[in-house]
Amino acid sequence: MTIQGLFTPIKIGNHQLNHRVVMAPCLRFRNTLEGVPTDLVIEYYRQRASNGGLLISEATGIDRLAGLYVRSSGIFTKEQIEGWKKVTNAVHQKGGVFFMQLWHAGRAGTKTLNPNGEQVVSASDIPIAGLNYFGGNIEHEVPRPLTLTEIKEWIQTYRQAALNAIEAGFDGVEIHAANGYLLDQFINSNSNKRTDEYGGSIENRARFVLEIVDAVTEAIGEERTAIRFSPGAAYNDMFDESVVDTWSYITLQLQKHHPRLAYLHFIEPRYSFTSDQNEFTEDTLAPFRQIWKGPFIAANGFSTSIEKAHEYAQTHGTLVAFGRAFIANPDLPERLLHGWPLNKYDRPTFYTHTAEGYIDYPFYKDIENI
Repeated sequence: MTIQGLFTPIKIGNHQLNHRVVMAPCLRFRNTLEGVPTDLVIEYYRQRASNGGLLISEATGIDRLAGLYVRSSGIFTKEQIEGWKKVTNAVHQKGGVFFMQLWHAGRAGTKTLNPNGEQVVSASDIPIAGLNYFGGNIEHEVPRPLTLTEIKEWIQTYRQAALNAIEAGFDGVEIHAANGYLLDQFINSNSNKRTDEYGGSIENRARFVLEIVDAVTEAIGEERTAIRFSPGAAYNDMFDESVVDTWSYITLQLQKHHPRLAYLHFIEPRYSFTSDQNEFTEDTLAPFRQIWKGPFIAANGFSTSIEKAHEYAQTHGTLVAFGRAFIANPDLPERLLHGWPLNKYDRPTFYTHTAEGYIDYPFYKDIENI
């Protein structure tokens, strides 16, 4: 097994990385009820920072009506910005590079968590089938389609959130356009039945997310802007009738108009938040890697297939994002470099609110010294 791929330096945006082991964005719910990072959050990211390593924050709400879950984080109040400053400072003290993921849940949220019980919004009035796991295991609500005026307003909200993230000390932002949240709801054909300029054709369904990229890059620069996609994924009841064509078009537009983006981040469609089984049967991201000429992050199941992660990075020259493995191993890059065994993650503590299963996973060197 070669480790050369994961430990070949690469530049993203304005930052030189010493390795390609990326901490994937993972909701962990350790913030205050007001969405402000706690001391636990500071320690969590500090532990996982490494010199020249990229960390991506948990999905962070861009507005009070962005569908924040209980104890998820925000970036729209002064208190939240000040709280995140402490986190970014801790990461930078260890030489880490830190991007914030900007998030709007759309129809995956719930009015019970909105400040005044406001109805959730989406591209169309089509609810997610099944129960809202993060919203209290209740039936998903019927969303209200965004008006054209509201779409323009949300574009500016993303822009302001990016500026807030930079004020909080982040090195850049990753626009969350994956996992069945608001932007993904506009992209996928089964959740977008609009008949205006934001629905119907691939070009129209992609318009919202591309206009957000335009606004964010104008505000903070291409080098500090990135985006995450999940083409073909079914999570949150997503389906698109022409996956390769849809995301190839989006990738081509980004390559054409914003070739200096820090990176594109793609998730394989077999990714699941609730399953530990991830089998690699085919490379579905090849069409998008072939279009995009800049840094490319791949995610999905690498936490349970470390050899595959090394092989993937070596073969395709990509960065690789790890979620579960990084949750359980704060020193993951060093473990992968030396071939040290990994801690096992404890799934029942993924979404609790205490230090257990959050900042108490041991470093390998601490285990060796016991």
